[in-house]
Amino acid sequence: MPDHDHLFHGCSMDGGRFSLAVTDGVITAAGPGVCGSAAMETDFGNDFIIPGWIDAHVHFNEPGRGDWEGLHTGSLALAAGGGAAFIDMPLNSSPPVCTLADFDEKRRVAEMKSHLDFALWGGLTPLSLPHMEAMADAGAVGFKAFMCHSGIDEFPHADAATLRAGMRISAARRLPVAVHAELPFEVAVHGRDMKAWLDSRPIAFELDAIRLALDLAGETGCALHIVHVTCAEGIDLVSDAKARGVDVTVETCPHYLLLDVQDAIRIGAAAKCAPPLRSSARVAALWDRLLDGHIDTIGSDHSPAPPDMKQGDDLFAIWGGIAGIQHGLPLLLERATSILPQLSSAVAKRFRLAGKGGLSPGFSADFAVLRPNHSAISGADLLTRHPISPYLGMTPRLAVASTWLRGERVTPATRGRFLAPSPF
Repeated sequence: MPDHDHLFHGCSMDGGRFSLAVTDGVITAAGPGVCGSAAMETDFGNDFIIPGWIDAHVHFNEPGRGDWEGLHTGSLALAAGGGAAFIDMPLNSSPPVCTLADFDEKRRVAEMKSHLDFALWGGLTPLSLPHMEAMADAGAVGFKAFMCHSGIDEFPHADAATLRAGMRISAARRLPVAVHAELPFEVAVHGRDMKAWLDSRPIAFELDAIRLALDLAGETGCALHIVHVTCAEGIDLVSDAKARGVDVTVETCPHYLLLDVQDAIRIGAAAKCAPPLRSSARVAALWDRLLDGHIDTIGSDHSPAPPDMKQGDDLFAIWGGIAGIQHGLPLLLERATSILPQLSSAVAKRFRLAGKGGLSPGFSADFAVLRPNHSAISGADLLTRHPISPYLGMTPRLAVASTWLRGERVTPATRGRFLAPSPF
């Protein structure tokens, strides 16, 4: 009998040889000197083996808005971008995930259509408070709140009182609350173009909201996860709160590290997001915080929409969301390979996804294979439902050759599994 079901050989990102032995979808040995017999053996040559990205911030929009993306196309695009698992946000599905029935229906649809393993966020809104306990019992990984208008009327924002009440429920269940941290106030702007949009949402929106969320998390003892922070000042507020004992983690997104305001003006609607892109100096400062270890996770915030919602001269009326799930990881890794934990193991740890996020014995054999690339990104490459991306025309130095889930290559025939947070 062979020692292993499968042996994989390739390179680590530092260039050394690296092998994985896998049995029943679980890694049994890993490192440069793995040996033994196997029923199957795959040698990737000089390609790199990395842990699969666990993207904790996607909007695949099913059920109800599958024409915006869908779990089938979204999960295949994420796999093509090196992702092995995701956590789907409670919006922009219709209805959003704010009750047990909504949660169960999204899980049912995802189990039918997703090609990657997945977990689900529940919603924290004024309407969902009575339903949070039931969603926690059903396996919600945590609860998502907007501190400003979400863009979807079905998912109302959480004011301070609602957020406090939701945090108390979450703290009792030892589940995190994720917040979209912006507190808008009146800002004078001129015009309706991209520059006016950028000017309309200054960094003060973020900082005011982050301070409030941190105060409420400290008061309630709730685990807090602040999503898509765009600036070093916001990261510093989180670092200071950690030093005070607040249980908080912070996420940024590939587009805040790869694009700046000049790119937003050049690209137009495909680069509209909230919070908006920032100046090149602020992008550099955000990279400093990331490389210094002050940013905990990286999520795509993949928020697609049909082409007719991403067109027009009025940037304020255009749907705000960046669809870059397929190329964010390789574009980041060509800049820095030390960020792999923020894409995998740190995500699994924060959201208690047992057996995920590592390339060590006992972990699920979820990995991506990267190789050198010389081709520019084109719309024809995109597996998302709509060929919209702010990265079109870029030429990443790395490309994802394949992604593997539990030791099997991800294909349209692959079926993902629901991931509930593990017990403490």
